[in-house]
Amino acid sequence: MARYTGPACKLCRREGTKLFLKGDRCMSGKCAIDRRSTAPGQHGAANKKQKEYGMQLREKQKAKRYYGVLEKQFKNYFAEAARKEGMTGENLLKLIERRLDNVVYRMGMAESRKEARQLVLHEHFELNGKKVNIPSIIVSAGDVVAVRENFRGSAKCKSLAEGLQTKNAPKWLDVDKTNLSAKVVALPARDDVDFDFNEQLIVEHYSK
Repeated sequence: MARYTGPACKLCRREGTKLFLKGDRCMSGKCAIDRRSTAPGQHGAANKKQKEYGMQLREKQKAKRYYGVLEKQFKNYFAEAARKEGMTGENLLKLIERRLDNVVYRMGMAESRKEARQLVLHEHFELNGKKVNIPSIIVSAGDVVAVRENFRGSAKCKSLAEGLQTKNAPKWLDVDKTNLSAKVVALPARDDVDFDFNEQLIVEHYSK
């Protein structure tokens, strides 16, 4: 399975913004953006004027890296979003929000989407009562995501459960903090996306 294995902080520096790829570290003084905000590489500090294509590319890369999706899969999501009624850019973001790894992260049972992806791959969650290990599953309204019984007694799960008590989930998820589960009560709307994307630039990039 293809995946990015390089430094996560390098991605944030390249996009010039916090992508929250390393959980609590991103909120601390150790964050790479706070310590060194220039892009990586020997020419990273150069003041380059960005052209229209560059702006579109950077917005697409930012969205990909924020959700932890590689190019081929992201392009497939765009194609699916384009087939749906409504605005393609909004459809794209709402579709990726429904990925299982993102749901696990948004319900508060992971410090980052990368960690959520790992927990799903290790079969620590179930969907509608059935064991799952595919982070890219798209959930639907009425689906229930829950921690599996064999993971609940682990130190990692107990640590995540403690942190869950102080976290707020989006309104499209009904989180049961006692039973460590979340029900998808509605499909996410555009204003439920918790990052400032200019999705029109992504649409323009793929429309060339």
